[in-house]
Order: sequence, then C-alpha cells, then structure tokens
Amino acid sequence: MTSGTASGTAALQERRYRILVTGYAISSYGTFLNVVALSLYVYAVTDRALAVGVFMAVRLAAGFVAGLAAAAVLARWSAKGVMLWANVAQAAALLLLVLAPDGFRTGTLFAVSAVVGASGTLFMVTLRSSIPDMVGEGRHTWANSLMVSGRSMAMVAGFASSGVVVSLLGYTAAFLVDMATFLVCALTVLLLPMPMGPARGNERGNEGKDSQGKDVEVGQGSQEEEGADEQGRRRDGRRRVPAALVALGAVPVLGLMVALRGIDALGSSSHNAALPVYSTELDADNPAVFVSVFWCVWALGNVLVQQVLQRYTKRTGRSVGALGFGLGTIAMSGTFILAFAGLPWAATVVIALLAGAADGLTEVSYTSHLQTLPSPLRTHAFGLSATVENLGFGVGMIVVAAALDVFTPLSVVGVAHGAAIVLALVYVARVLRGRGEAQVEEPQEGEEAQETVPGSEAREGKQGDQGEGESGAGPARGGHRDGAEVSGG
Repeated sequence: MTSGTASGTAALQERRYRILVTGYAISSYGTFLNVVALSLYVYAVTDRALAVGVFMAVRLAAGFVAGLAAAAVLARWSAKGVMLWANVAQAAALLLLVLAPDGFRTGTLFAVSAVVGASGTLFMVTLRSSIPDMVGEGRHTWANSLMVSGRSMAMVAGFASSGVVVSLLGYTAAFLVDMATFLVCALTVLLLPMPMGPARGNERGNEGKDSQGKDVEVGQGSQEEEGADEQGRRRDGRRRVPAALVALGAVPVLGLMVALRGIDALGSSSHNAALPVYSTELDADNPAVFVSVFWCVWALGNVLVQQVLQRYTKRTGRSVGALGFGLGTIAMSGTFILAFAGLPWAATVVIALLAGAADGLTEVSYTSHLQTLPSPLRTHAFGLSATVENLGFGVGMIVVAAALDVFTPLSVVGVAHGAAIVLALVYVARVLRGRGEAQVEEPQEGEEAQETVPGSEAREGKQGDQGEGESGAGPARGGHRDGAEVSGG
C-alpha cells in the first residue's frame, strides 16, 4: 500500500468516525436532557420519591446485566448491528412511553428504564471496543478524546436546556426530542462501512473471529492467556464472562485497573448525590445555581483537556499511558473532595475545572489502554468494566443516600473519594514497579527482545502507544472503560 493510499484510507476512517461521534454526541444530549425529564416525570406520575430511586436502580441493574452479556452478544452480532439496534430500541421505548395510556404509564416507565439502561451499556461497550477497528492502530487517544469531548459538550447542553424544554414544551416534547436524537445516532451508525449481519453462525464454528467477523488469533504466543481462555470456556465451547475474570487474574494490574474504575464509580455516586444537598446548604432559595455552574465548568475542563491530549498525541506519537490513569484518578478524587470544603466561589470554580480535566484524562487513558488488548479479550474487558462501574455506582447511590441523612456532604464525599485515592496509590505503585522491572529486563544491544504478551507488542509498536508499553502496566507487562457514564457526571 502506497503512502498516498494509506493517507487517504486514514482520512476516510477519520471522517466516518467524526460522523459517528457527532451522532453519539446528539444522542448524549437527549440522554442528559432525559436524566432530568424522566426523573421529574417519574415523581409526577407516582408522587413518590421512592419511585425515583427505584427507577434509577432498575436502569443501573439493567446496565449491570448488559455488561455481563455484552461479550456474548458481540460474539453473535456485528458491532454495527449492536450499536444500531441499541439506539433503535431506546427510541422505540420512548415512543412507547409517549403513546402509553394513563393507566399503563407507571409500568411503561420502568420498562423504559430497563431498556435505556441495557441498550446504553451495550452501545458504549461496543463503541469503545470497536474504536481500534474504526480508526486504525495508533489513533486510540485521538478517537477517545473526540468521543469524550462530544459527550461533555452534550452534557452541558442537555442539563442547561432540560429545565427550559420541560417547562415550556412539556414532558412529551422532551421524550420526543430524546427519541429523535437516538434515531439520528442510529443513522450515523448505519453509514459506517461495517458488516451488519450476525458475526457468527455458531460459537464453535467461528472461534478466532472478532465481533465484526475478522480473523484474529486469541492467545497467540502466550501460554498464560491460552490457559485463561480454556478455563473461561464452557464445555460446549461457548465463551462467557468468566473468561474475562480468568484473564484479569492472569493480568493482575488489569484487574486492579478495573477495580479502581469501580471504586471511582462509587466516588462518583457520592458527589452526584451530595451536590444537591450541598448546593441547598449554600443557597436554599436557588440551589440549582451552584449545581449548574459546577457541572458547566466541569465539562469545560473536560473538553479542554481533550484538546491538550489530542495535540500531545499528534505531536509526540505517545499516549498518556496507564500511569496517567492512576494519577488522574488521584487528582480527580482530590478535587471533588475540595469542591465540598466550603471554599470561596472563585476557588470552587477552579476546582471544578480541574476536576473535569482530571476526569477527562482518566477516561481517555483508561479506554485507550483497554483498547490495546486483542479484540476478543477487549470485548470481555469492556463488558466486565461496564458491569463493575454500574455496580459501584448503584451500590454507592444507596449507601451515600443513607449516609447523607447522618453525615455532612464533605465527610461522605471524603470517605468515598478517599477510598479511590488509596486504591489509586496502590495502583500507581504497582505501575511504577512494573516500569522498573521492564527497564531491568530490557535486552542488551544485539539481543532479541522477548514477546511476553500475545500480539500486543507488535500492535503497540505499530501504533506508537509507547505510553502503555513504558508504564509496565499494559498488556506487554502483565497489567493494564460506558456503559456506564458515571466517571464524572
């Protein structure tokens, strides 16, 4: 392939991915709009605050189950098909809510919650695990930054306009707008040059193929990974989530990374639940002001750091690496704790900006790092990650809600994010130790380097992801996330 042909292919991939991200950002706007609209609507229909909590619990539980099932779904259907029907299902659920008779509204609401939770998780797992196939090797950081930027801007627009849309146009209009955004996203998925039909005729007959039916070699060159594959395989040859668990056991830092993501989700539940309480303490007459300003500034910091990451990667050919994920988690949790410390407004605005920037850094570094795994293992890892994140956020919302009745927002957020900081310090220490071991094991001049992990070194060498390789925590050194959209907002 000539350089001109390669350049043209890369430009075409980039243009198609930008179209997809645009659709994803539009659907994210509808999602954040309905975070407010659906919660208010549940309370209006049931007249019970408990129903709002149950509604959220159903959504998180559905996302939890979808994360467990994601690998099996993607083993049978193409990534394009899963992303398309995930959007169509959410649009259909909202249309059903609009058309449901009054007597069936409550039941329909909880059905919508389950569909949105499961479909949203499936879409995000599929999107994140398919990005390397969409944009090519070496473009992970750019692609993830663009995706996170689109979502952050959609979050600001969704939250900012939700009150206006609901107040002026009503709930039905809000639901129809959200339905339209999912259909737009489905259209952008339909335009992708990817296969649409089932990825496999059966599990046995298509082993060694990824979610799009491309030939891959699972566990090539690694006895540990091959052993993990066999232990995670059922007698009938079907691969289930335990394969991902066994893989995490074989790659310790990857397991620690996913665990840290789950604790981070618990921390996120604390500041999400504590913000309304804290803002009411600051200004009982206008509690929405602090919440709105905080999230808008947070999103601005998130978008700004994506621009920095894109330029850094383009200039150096390096990604922030696994170490960036640990350090970013520490910075993010620390700034969220400070946000509830009662500091002056100017200081709190700066803190919110830094929290958004740190959150954006962790999101990109985490997602990019999981994307360096071989395709079949990558799907399992993202599915398990979504499950862990939904579990952390769901459990956190229950525990935090109870704790806020007894303790101050600062103490609750401090404990939850403090736990994330402690685990992040352990993770960073493990990454640095692995980095030191990698330097010690570096072959002398003239000696041939040993491949320690299946396919990842060759791929990382091509894509220029030296950040992961040098950290000693990536797949190359035995270590290493949408569904759940909980890391910050």
